[in-house]
Amino acid sequence: MESTSSMFQEFPTSYEEILHRIASLDPITYGITRNYTNGAVSRLSPYVSRGVVSTQFVTKVLRKKGYALHTIEKFIQELAWRDYWQRFWQVKGAEINTDLRQKQQPVRSQRISSAILNASTGINAIDDAIHSFYNTGYLHNHVRMYIAAIACNMGHNHWKHPAQWMYYHLLDADWASNALSWQWVAGSNANKKYYCNQANINRFFDSQQKGTFLDCDYEQLYAMDIPKALKAAEPSKLHCSLPTSKPIELDNHLPTLIYNYYNLDPYWKSDINANRILLIEPDFFDKYPVSDKCMQFFLQLANNIDGIQMYVGSFASLKSLGDSRTFYYKEHPDNLHYEGIEEDRIWLSSTTGWHRSFFSFWKKCKKELKF
Repeated sequence: MESTSSMFQEFPTSYEEILHRIASLDPITYGITRNYTNGAVSRLSPYVSRGVVSTQFVTKVLRKKGYALHTIEKFIQELAWRDYWQRFWQVKGAEINTDLRQKQQPVRSQRISSAILNASTGINAIDDAIHSFYNTGYLHNHVRMYIAAIACNMGHNHWKHPAQWMYYHLLDADWASNALSWQWVAGSNANKKYYCNQANINRFFDSQQKGTFLDCDYEQLYAMDIPKALKAAEPSKLHCSLPTSKPIELDNHLPTLIYNYYNLDPYWKSDINANRILLIEPDFFDKYPVSDKCMQFFLQLANNIDGIQMYVGSFASLKSLGDSRTFYYKEHPDNLHYEGIEEDRIWLSSTTGWHRSFFSFWKKCKKELKF
């Protein structure tokens, strides 16, 4: 197993290194190669998901570097997908935890195929990616689709538990993006299911493997019974260890800024004196557990915020320590129980609401961005 320090080498947590990663982006090559295992992917998603930087911020950096927007449209679209899923969550709320358009069919378990958990599907590119995933918290987006297709459409597992397993290990864990992408693959939030075969995997992931249960044409895949390798299924163990709670000091003459798993913006109101509290609510992490690596990554990112204090407990218990009328927090679908002064998040565009398709959402974003 790779060490946690190795993970931090691949995904540094200092704000200066994150800015350097953004400045080093090659968005044009990204658009051409993004689907390949060795493509010029940005690896920015953990920082966007944790709210360290916004989709708007990344776009502004690229514009300042002189890129014409039409030359980097594919990259900007990928940023827009993040906003799209979050806007979806704003409107649909807890509905995203259920089959949205129609029931996933067929479903034989609410678990996950053991071969996926154990990285023993027999498909080398997938198994290697899962081993690496456990070590680094990173999965190429194309592999995420492959795994979801194998789990749901070949293994006939309902999408939700496998989606929770993936979220648990992802450094860029974003429940809206994760759950709704799984539903898209499984056909419960799309008009059809997504399938992959071995030829597709070989093409994009530098593989020449033959003879797997995916080594056939798509018509055969659609009619295939559950492959033997995927029949055994089990629940994944998703235990979340929270840091030890320590006493905090609140100066009730100052405003209190609430940070959390989706808001680690070090420049949020950085020009004012304030109590800065990293709120770690046990109920949130019971509902959305994350691995020890993800928790360590989250806590390391929080160190970019000057004067941050960590509070492990409920919002209600934090409120009892101060005056919630001076509490500030950023809007998020999982912050509905917060009290105080809510501020909007920073978005790529002002496009709001639910859109049935990404491209109807993108059309409005694109007009505002003036491509």
